[in-house]
Amino acid sequence: MSRRDDRISLVDMLNHAEEAVVLLGEASLSDLAENRVMELALRKLVEIVGEAANRVSEETQHCHQEIPWPQIIGMCNRLVHGYDDISLKRLRDTINDDLPPLIEQLQAIVGEEV
Repeated sequence: MSRRDDRISLVDMLNHAEEAVVLLGEASLSDLAENRVMELALRKLVEIVGEAANRVSEETQHCHQEIPWPQIIGMCNRLVHGYDDISLKRLRDTINDDLPPLIEQLQAIVGEEV
């Protein structure tokens, strides 16, 4: 992929990760369990983060080894292919614990490429 394509994918990762964090907000597990639309939206947002990560070239991934590329792509694969084996707790924990540091890393990468 070209440098421009990588930037688009990085921005997609950033935007969808930020949206997932905002959408989840302070929702508890029970809130999430009672709101199927929110659950589905959050699953899709995290899936898109992984799909966009998968589109980033190996060269760019190698240049930014601080990003856990295999784990991000793996989570996407789990959501798509193992959709029936993802707990709401795992989804919530991914959004609460893993996405905020990823957002900071992506902001730095996207900012340096402007």
